[in-house]
Amino acid sequence: MRLREQALGNKNVVGVRIEKKRRKMRLKQKEFLVKLQVNGVDINPSALSKIEGQHRTVTDKELIAIADVLNVSIDELTGRKKSRR
Repeated sequence: MRLREQALGNKNVVGVRIEKKRRKMRLKQKEFLVKLQVNGVDINPSALSKIEGQHRTVTDKELIAIADVLNVSIDELTGRKKSRR
């Protein structure tokens, strides 16, 4: 496992959680990218690395597919707590 060489960016709030969940599922980036392609999202390894490092924004379409592949809610990826009304 390679360690991140660059400090985290500020382009998204989901990157760290995506990487953590992907690693917990023991998915390599290439395996994860294949699963995203099956879900209609075609991104390259560099783009995924930038998303995980928070150096690239994530489109809504990408976020939905990522949440589906990781079997989590978008709220979980964003760290958003549901408010009770």
